[in-house]
Amino acid sequence: MRPNHGYQLMQAITDVSNGRVQMGPGTLYGVLSRMQKDGLISLADDDGRRKTYEITQDGEQALRIEYRRLQALIEDSKILEAGDEHE
Repeated sequence: MRPNHGYQLMQAITDVSNGRVQMGPGTLYGVLSRMQKDGLISLADDDGRRKTYEITQDGEQALRIEYRRLQALIEDSKILEAGDEHE
C-alpha cells in the first residue's frame, strides 16, 4: 500500500465502497488522528499544506484481522441464507 494524503483517502473510500461511504474532511481527519495515536498509521510526509500517511506493520496486521473477521461474517450469512431456503 502506498502512502496517501487526506483528499486521496476520501476519494479512495468513496471509490472502494462504490459510493456507499462518503467521508467528509472532519470525520476523516478525526479517524486519521485516532489511527495515528493507535499506531496503525504514521505520518510519511508533511509539506505544510498536506500530510501524507502510510500504514504501519501494526496497522497492516489489524487490517488483515478485520478482513478475516468480515470474511467470516460473509460465510455465516451464507449459512443463514441456506436455512431460509428450507423454510
